[in-house]
Amino acid sequence: MFDFIMQQVLGMKWLSELVWQLLLRFGADTGSPLWGSLHFFLYDTIKITILLVSLIFLISYIQSYFPPARTRRILTGFTGIKGAIIAALLGTVTPFCSCSSIPIFIGFTRAGLPLGMTFSFLISSPMVDIASMLMLMSFFGSEFAIAYVVVGLVLAVSGGLLINALGMERYLALYNDPIREFYSESEYFNQPQRIDYAINDTKIIVKNVFPYVLVGVGIGAFLHNWVPQEWILAVLGDKNVWGVLLATLIGVPIYADIFGTLPIAEALYLASVPVGTILALMMSITTLSLPSLIMLSKVMTPRLLGTFIGIVVGGIVFIGYFFNMIW
Repeated sequence: MFDFIMQQVLGMKWLSELVWQLLLRFGADTGSPLWGSLHFFLYDTIKITILLVSLIFLISYIQSYFPPARTRRILTGFTGIKGAIIAALLGTVTPFCSCSSIPIFIGFTRAGLPLGMTFSFLISSPMVDIASMLMLMSFFGSEFAIAYVVVGLVLAVSGGLLINALGMERYLALYNDPIREFYSESEYFNQPQRIDYAINDTKIIVKNVFPYVLVGVGIGAFLHNWVPQEWILAVLGDKNVWGVLLATLIGVPIYADIFGTLPIAEALYLASVPVGTILALMMSITTLSLPSLIMLSKVMTPRLLGTFIGIVVGGIVFIGYFFNMIW
């Protein structure tokens, strides 16, 4: 039953076969890079769309129980490592990209929450959520998905604790502009209202995310069918000692969330790129995208922003090399 769920429900092997059957009707050659790219693009786009709509609806429904005001009340009761863990876990019910998480981060700092807890949320929110874990299972299996979620939460908690230990509250920049309070009224919704909220939120998120999914699928199709495997391995393979660091740096200028990174990661996985290197690339894209860093520069002084970047980059690189050694 577990194998059936992994392969046919989450993995959608039936969909892959169906797409090939349809393409064969148009004279497709399964050994052709062109037809292979078209199959990769159609299969991954349809698969991600189905998973995206269903999982975001589920997460948005759960999220309706945790508007910012309620989240702040929950976090106020915790400090230290417990507070960092709770903040990181609350980040898992926010299916946002890094830029969308920043207004909530600003609200937390305005509310006077400890800086370490707000950073744990800021790292966890774009990197780890229930939807991403299920989608990772569908692409790479349960072990990879669980490993990604665990290391993401560990990085969020440890990063928040380190920021807190450094006592850097004085390096927050003053930000008095109005910010959007996401789903602020949802705490008091009845069930029909929660369902309506989840439907509307799903429409908004899918509309915003879908262009990046298409770009990611296009890049993945190109890497998988047109770029020789030996070229990819020469840059990101286990024989290049700088592969993890390069993957981390490559991810910074790319703006996407976890859903847009999946097709690229899949292509690298099929090319036998080490797991730790793939993890480093995914974490870098979701957490350290250039647009989010520009937004953060408005609420952090250069010293605090540099410390944040250094901690996250250091954690990602360590995780990448560690997993390359043990996986």
